[in-house]
Amino acid sequence: MGFFIETMLGGLMTGMLYSLVALGFVLIFKASGVFNFAQGAMVLVAALAMARFSEWANAALGGDSLFLANVIGIIGAGVVMFIVAWGVERFVLRKLVNQEGATPLSYTHL
Repeated sequence: MGFFIETMLGGLMTGMLYSLVALGFVLIFKASGVFNFAQGAMVLVAALAMARFSEWANAALGGDSLFLANVIGIIGAGVVMFIVAWGVERFVLRKLVNQEGATPLSYTHL
């Protein structure tokens, strides 16, 4: 029974992550009219930033508070992703708004 519950929870968590990535695709497309193929890479960078900040915070705290380390990791990843998203919007996506044809698609997979 424990294996079934563990598998069920793992599947639910994976499904929730997929739905968040899909929601990101939809929000970006509806807001700008540009399909951003780099969305998956942005999610990966956010996950890796959160893991790295959490690891650094856990080492700095001496391994005492994993919850606090994860909170610091989430905040740090949020700051990093804000900077990355601002840069992508400012230097890539802003130039693609109101473009015709395949031009928006050709730049968003970088």
